[in-house]
Amino acid sequence: MKPIIVIIGPTGVGKTKLSIELSKKLDAEIINGDSVSIYKKLDIGSAKPTREERKEVPHHLIDIKEPTEDYSVYQYQQDARKKIEEITKRGKRVIIVGGTGLYIKAALYNYIFTQGTTQNTYENLTNEELLEKIKQYDNTITIHPNNRKRLVRTLNKLENQEPMTKEKDHCLYPIYIIGLTASREIVYDRINKRVDKMIKEGLLEEINSLKEEYQHSKVLNSAIGYKEFYDYLFNDKQLEKVIEEIKLHSRHYAKRQYTFFNHQFQTNWYEVNFSNFQETINTIYQNIKKEAY
Repeated sequence: MKPIIVIIGPTGVGKTKLSIELSKKLDAEIINGDSVSIYKKLDIGSAKPTREERKEVPHHLIDIKEPTEDYSVYQYQQDARKKIEEITKRGKRVIIVGGTGLYIKAALYNYIFTQGTTQNTYENLTNEELLEKIKQYDNTITIHPNNRKRLVRTLNKLENQEPMTKEKDHCLYPIYIIGLTASREIVYDRINKRVDKMIKEGLLEEINSLKEEYQHSKVLNSAIGYKEFYDYLFNDKQLEKVIEEIKLHSRHYAKRQYTFFNHQFQTNWYEVNFSNFQETINTIYQNIKKEAY
C-alpha cells in the first residue's frame, strides 16, 4: 500500500487547493478530515470545498449528515477506514485533508473507542462539578457554569469518545503528513480576511436558513463559525460582535491546531508561498516522489 497523504493546517492556508492538485498528480481520491464539513447545509461557515472543486476529483465524507444528527469521532473512524479500504482496492491513492486533528489521528492510529452512546443526565453532579470534569478532558473548553444543558451535552460527548487504549500512538497505515504553515501574523490576517469573505459570500443567509435547527443541533452550537450566531439569532447580539468573536475563536483554534499537530504527528512542515502557490505545490509533490511515492 502506498503511503496515505495527510494534509493538515489551520484554515486559510491552502489545504483544499493543494489536495486537489496533488490528487490529480497522484491519481488519488480525497477523504474529508474536517468535523464540520461532515454536515449538509453547513457550507460557507465550514469552508468546505465547493461543489465545483468536488467535481474535479472524488471527495468522500462530505455532506453525509443532517445538522440535527449526531456524529462522533468513533463514527468518523469507522467511516474513514472503510473509505480507505474502498479507495485502495480501486487502485487509487488516498489523501486525507482537514483541520480536525483528533478525527484524523483516530482514523489512522490504533485508537479504540467505546461504541456506546449512553446519554447520562449527571443528576448527582453540580454545574461546577460538570465543568470540572469537562476541563479534565480539554481545559480549553469554555462553557458558562449556568448553562447546564450544554455542560451535560458536552460531557456526554467527551465521555462517549474517550480513547480506551494505551497503544493510540501506533499508526495502522504508511502515511506522509504535510503541514502547511506561515508566520502567525500571516495566518491570523488570512483568518480575519476569510471570515469577512464568508460574510460577503452569504454566511448570514446560511445561518438564517438554519435557525430552526439550532434548537436541536450539537454541531451548530459548538462549531466555530456557527455557535457564535446563537445569541445573534435569539438574544439580539450585534452582527459586528459576532464577526469579531468568530475571528477571535478561529485564531485561538489555529493556535491549538498547531499545538496538536506538533505533539501528535510527525509532520513535514512547508512554508506556504502565497504569492506563488504553484511553487509550494511543486515542492511538496517532488518531496512526495522522493519520500512517499
